[in-house]
Amino acid sequence: MSEGTTYLELSQEGGGAHKFYEVTVQGTVVSVRYGRIGAGGQQQTSTFPTGEKAQAAAARKIGEKIRKGYAPAVQGQRSARPVTRRQVSSAPSTARAVAPVLWRFRTGASAFGIHIAEDRCWVGNQHGDVYTLGHDGEVLAHYQLPDGVKCLVADDFWIYAGCDDGTVYDLSSKVPFAAYDIAPDVDIFWLDIREGVLNVADRDGGLTVIDHEDEYQWSRRSAGERAWMVRRDERAVYHGHHRGVTAYRADGSGELWHTPTNGEVLFGWQEDDAVYAGTSRRVVQRLAKDGGTLEATYRCDSVVYSCATAPGGRYVFAGDSASSVYCFAADGTRLWKLGTGGGSALSMQYLDEKLYLVTTDGSLVCVDASDAAVAAARSGTVPVARDVKSAAALPTYTPSASVQTVAAATASGVVVECVQEGGRLRVHVVSGGYDPSWNVQFPRHVRRAGARYVVDDLAAASGGFYRVRGEIRQLV
Repeated sequence: MSEGTTYLELSQEGGGAHKFYEVTVQGTVVSVRYGRIGAGGQQQTSTFPTGEKAQAAAARKIGEKIRKGYAPAVQGQRSARPVTRRQVSSAPSTARAVAPVLWRFRTGASAFGIHIAEDRCWVGNQHGDVYTLGHDGEVLAHYQLPDGVKCLVADDFWIYAGCDDGTVYDLSSKVPFAAYDIAPDVDIFWLDIREGVLNVADRDGGLTVIDHEDEYQWSRRSAGERAWMVRRDERAVYHGHHRGVTAYRADGSGELWHTPTNGEVLFGWQEDDAVYAGTSRRVVQRLAKDGGTLEATYRCDSVVYSCATAPGGRYVFAGDSASSVYCFAADGTRLWKLGTGGGSALSMQYLDEKLYLVTTDGSLVCVDASDAAVAAARSGTVPVARDVKSAAALPTYTPSASVQTVAAATASGVVVECVQEGGRLRVHVVSGGYDPSWNVQFPRHVRRAGARYVVDDLAAASGGFYRVRGEIRQLV
């Protein structure tokens, strides 16, 4: 092929693939842009020794896509398809008493994303807003992402937001960046991540596993659709969908077990030895990770939107579609049911005798779940909930397609370099004290062949690669 741009599309009827692939050759530089039709997409750039090699590489990329069903198209003739928004309703609570809410922060839109860390709370809503708060309710920071937040997940130090634009953003530093680009035809429903390996459950009942280089590892299509649950440990990936829970070997080599559940799985939780599935038929079910045996059932009065446990499964919590929250003993005995005082809990997490909820009305709610507070609430005595306000001067951080530059003479930190390896851009460590053969997990849109960067710190992952901690700056 000669210099210029080739634009391809793959659009399937019935809600299938609807994506584009564009290749541009300018001299020795090949730029690839891809994503959902109607969106800006992601971009990658590679530089080759000669113009002829650049053209040959571009021709190979185009040929691969055409063999997969892509065809030349005119950009703009097909419109974007809407992404799936989870349709949820919320009825008033039928509980006789209201939960002891300590504080409430209203984000302004229905919220699915929650992560409660030792030092702060995270909440993400359908407008793409992510806020961090202290455990006392003080609002600390605001991230503005391009689309609705489906979920927030943590992987040790790193925090990730899965969004409706098909991108997973790393929020671990001040400037968020696109860390994983899910296949454009995958409609993210839920995520889990372990040691940099991302697991994606989607609308069609698919499970996709992507490694730390944002490269495909394996995928499976479970027996059911609408997969709202994915949890992973060192042994397996647990995939919950409308026909139950299916466990796959962590390396993708096969299915371990499948257990039908009482209703469609709408949320999932895990402990060391069990997974918990909240379902459309008013129950949470505990399944043994070893074999999938049903161990206990926790019965609610309405559809279960979310669930969580105290450490080790000592208590099991559930949130239903009627604005109530429940607590059960490990054996399934219901201990209490209380109203949330607001909407229905779409996600939840327990930490240090407090239950944190994100709700249909867009609130992050902190509930005192101690025995004394719950007993007082059941007798009608609850604290006055404090409504948290966001500070007017709150800093807001948005994703960037570039990084700051810094002079090499003044830079401090660990130096890494982007190199071309077999048509792919990899990042290796230049500074001493690290294994130079290991790859560095690094944002793909930032990579430029031959460029050097300085990062605050690197952490070694068990998979034999390094992960960036802190800010990234390009050396000049």
